[in-house]
Amino acid sequence: MAATHKMAVGAVVVAACATSLAGCATGSGGAKEGAPGPQKAAPAPRGVVRLIGDGSTSYTGAQPHLPRPERLKPGRKPPQFVVFSWDGAGEDSQKLFSHFRKVAKENHATMTYFLSGVYVLPEEKSDLYRPPQHSPGRSDIGFNDQQGISDTLKQVRLAWLEGNEIGTHFNGHFCGPDGGVGEWSVEEWKSEIAQAKQFVKTWRTNTGMTNAAPLPFDYDKELIGARTPCLEGQENFMKAAHQLGFRYDSSGVNNQVWPGKKEGLWDLSMQLVPFPGHTYEQLTMDYNFMVNQSGTQTQGDPDKREYWGDQMRDGLLQGFYRAYDGNRAPLVIGNHFESWNGGTYMRAVEEVVKEVCHKPDVRCVSFRQLADWLDAQDPQTLAKLRTLDVGEVPRQGWASFLSGHPAPAPKGVPGAPAARP
Repeated sequence: MAATHKMAVGAVVVAACATSLAGCATGSGGAKEGAPGPQKAAPAPRGVVRLIGDGSTSYTGAQPHLPRPERLKPGRKPPQFVVFSWDGAGEDSQKLFSHFRKVAKENHATMTYFLSGVYVLPEEKSDLYRPPQHSPGRSDIGFNDQQGISDTLKQVRLAWLEGNEIGTHFNGHFCGPDGGVGEWSVEEWKSEIAQAKQFVKTWRTNTGMTNAAPLPFDYDKELIGARTPCLEGQENFMKAAHQLGFRYDSSGVNNQVWPGKKEGLWDLSMQLVPFPGHTYEQLTMDYNFMVNQSGTQTQGDPDKREYWGDQMRDGLLQGFYRAYDGNRAPLVIGNHFESWNGGTYMRAVEEVVKEVCHKPDVRCVSFRQLADWLDAQDPQTLAKLRTLDVGEVPRQGWASFLSGHPAPAPKGVPGAPAARP
């Protein structure tokens, strides 16, 4: 399931060629007050399944295992959110989708899986895809076969029932010039989004697998966010997405600060974190680490692979602790189900999940759950959180910073009460 993204070199995001990749050619504990606790909302009864359309999708009630968002109480330190997300999620012979579902369950985490619509569209029906600025049936990541579609749908069903989110990575993954997503208009993005939904909503018809179980959700309602191919085309995509009722986007590059809204959507972009051994920072994505380690070689020097994975793991952990011990800004991490450089990045991500998701006040959640929490907060509280710089701890402590009223002046400064003898 190959796909590529822009990479961060120094503090600048630049393009990197990766023509060897089969995608595009452009690089890139207990309940805590004020935070979603482990108590899960009871799932709706599932005795009745209401099929939608051709039966590819269905309504089965509210999604189970979603935490209830709570407003942060005055003076309380925010929880530390961590989002693990996967571009072009699909299940192939590597079985990485099923593996990380298991990792998530074992570590009390939920994740976001950005499904590519063409991963549920069989090769023989490729002409159904009409990509903007390209001929019908064109896709830079190909299509799928019956077994791949069946395996992917199984993982999507189980992932959603476990409380994970199913977003979209769209369809053909076109990057760079000559019709890449960065050149698409708002209307062309609307077409791409509609087709991504349609392929998920009609896989039974397109594959002939009429006896397979439907997906247990209404995709028109469940789809609320995305990440664009190669992190390109964000501006027009966000305009289209806002008009279509999306709630967030994760297609940009940010520092580790609290998110705000752009074009009416939460901007939950990936972030720059320390890159061990370098003076510049690195984007929180496996592909970007790889390009800055082995270039466009997806299987580089075997003797360096362990070091490369450790480097990614340690960079992500440094970014995590910088936020956890600092401004508590949500940490957003992006990945692919790939075995680049011998799978070292998959090992790195798994080690990060196991280290951070059990810590006090940490919430390893999907983008949907993070957006739900942000929507539940006092806008003034979020505005104040956004004044904190990367790793910055409130000077007078969290109790004063988020007290809800002006903090008293410290003793010994003008305006402070006189000290009693």
